[in-house]
Amino acid sequence: MRLGSESFQLLSKIATNDQHGENSPYFDGWKAYEKNPFHPTKNPHGVIQMGLAENQLCFDLIEEWIKNNPKASICTPEGMHNFRDIANFQDYHGLPEFTSAMAKFMSKVRGGRVRFDPNRILMSGGATGANELIMFCLADPGDAFLVPTPYYPG
Repeated sequence: MRLGSESFQLLSKIATNDQHGENSPYFDGWKAYEKNPFHPTKNPHGVIQMGLAENQLCFDLIEEWIKNNPKASICTPEGMHNFRDIANFQDYHGLPEFTSAMAKFMSKVRGGRVRFDPNRILMSGGATGANELIMFCLADPGDAFLVPTPYYPG
């Protein structure tokens, strides 16, 4: 589906193409890491992922804390085996359980008059990331945005 016409295009070529963002060179390093992840003893010649801030060094401490403080955590001892699945960087499409829950919540907020497709929901880790996503959807290379001040310098 293309949002626009031949004379006027509403969204950028990036937002309207049939490919997924992970087909860009940006994700080549991540793909190499997924195929051959570094481990200090099991795979010392593997790829070290340095493209995101993901702390995997304290899972054992966090899991122990969750077991000892179940009322203070959103996790339960029964769900401990799922902790590592939600604590790490998620699939580029987002955590399906979360986008489905968000779609249902947004529909509920609208009184059930609107249905939201979880596959069309993008989640962001903050306003800066959300603004970047919106700009990639709206602009093609060479386009510009006017940003009023005051603004967040990041």
